[in-house]
Amino acid sequence: MVLNYIWIAFFLLAAVCAIIQCFTGNTGVFADIINSTFENSKTAFEISLGLTGVLSLWMGIMKIGERGGIVNVLSKALSPLFSRLFPDIPKGHPATGHIFMNIAANMLGLDNAATPLGLKAMESMQELNVQKNNELGASNKWSKEQVEERNITATNPMIMFLVLNTSGLTIIPVSIMVYRAQLGAAQPTDIFVPILLATFAATLAGIIITSIYQRINLFQPVLLGFLGGLCLLVAGTIWAFSQMDKDTMDTVSTFAANVILFGIILSFIIAGMVKRVNVYEAFIEGAKEGFTTAVRVIPYLVAILIAIGVFRASGGMDIFIGGINWLVELCGGNTDFVAALPTALMKPLSGSGARGMMVDTMTTYGADSFAGRLACIFQGSTDTTFYILAVYFGSVGIRHTRHAVTCGLLADLAGILAAIAVAYFFFA
Repeated sequence: MVLNYIWIAFFLLAAVCAIIQCFTGNTGVFADIINSTFENSKTAFEISLGLTGVLSLWMGIMKIGERGGIVNVLSKALSPLFSRLFPDIPKGHPATGHIFMNIAANMLGLDNAATPLGLKAMESMQELNVQKNNELGASNKWSKEQVEERNITATNPMIMFLVLNTSGLTIIPVSIMVYRAQLGAAQPTDIFVPILLATFAATLAGIIITSIYQRINLFQPVLLGFLGGLCLLVAGTIWAFSQMDKDTMDTVSTFAANVILFGIILSFIIAGMVKRVNVYEAFIEGAKEGFTTAVRVIPYLVAILIAIGVFRASGGMDIFIGGINWLVELCGGNTDFVAALPTALMKPLSGSGARGMMVDTMTTYGADSFAGRLACIFQGSTDTTFYILAVYFGSVGIRHTRHAVTCGLLADLAGILAAIAVAYFFFA
């Protein structure tokens, strides 16, 4: 629904900007708008077509990892941490397993697996919520109306779970690297390390903010060890790269990204062999899903790129970016990041909308431009907060979200600020 209004707004604002331009003497603006619809629809199709091969490759690799038990390994590794972040869930309850599986799938970029696991996790947590409230109602502590009100109110575990999802922690940003390769980036993987740093910052901020709201003791040894270790990892990475000059930094970050990615591919294949999985068949099955995904994204990409193209051709995008530029300059700041800002502003509202903004930024300024790279980091640093809240809460009838939106948006803000800082550090 949100994207529907945004899509309409692009055209209405474009019309207003075009009419204003006509009065200032630019009578060719409507021709530019129509031409942009043809050009952007062609661009969207060409990008989607180019996605099929690379997306099939990575979806095939991911399927091998899934069958080889990598998701289960990650779930067990995260168990000590998550049991402390979700203290209201009884030990050994099925909800815990569903949460672990969802987060692990998200970290590996297995969106198709992560969403159903996430819905199952919400369903399990809602069953706990209803059971607890019904027991309190049966003891005459609450009235029937109070029980029903509590049944549609988000619990602490639900909110923590949603914030972890909206912070967008992903180890392998496959789709972003695919888009960069398709749009001619010299090194499509050069944003791998920056995205990891930015998404870690968003996740760390989300955990801390939500824990403060829910009065979870962050000084427990396991939590302190995890959060402290995460901070040390990020600080160590930044320190190591700060000792290098620009050329060395580019070389090392690209080399590290490629080694890590190839290492992941090998580990998935080896895990499949150990589990006696038919690795080839698993790859083919995943590749088919990748092909289907690439085809399915065509109409969405066409729709959003046409709307953005119309808005840009009308001069509306220049007015928007120019206005932010003016404000940043007024405050004495560097304005290099402003051209990529539409991706960051769109991301909490719509994943496909933000993807369209990212592609538009790379197409307009170049995949290897500062703005193009920053748009990719924005895209990878957080997830679609309002979409996730709507889908997950809506699936179990939750209407009172309490502090979920606040915590989710603050995590998004932390991711955006971290993305800007990381982009300046690596690419300015």
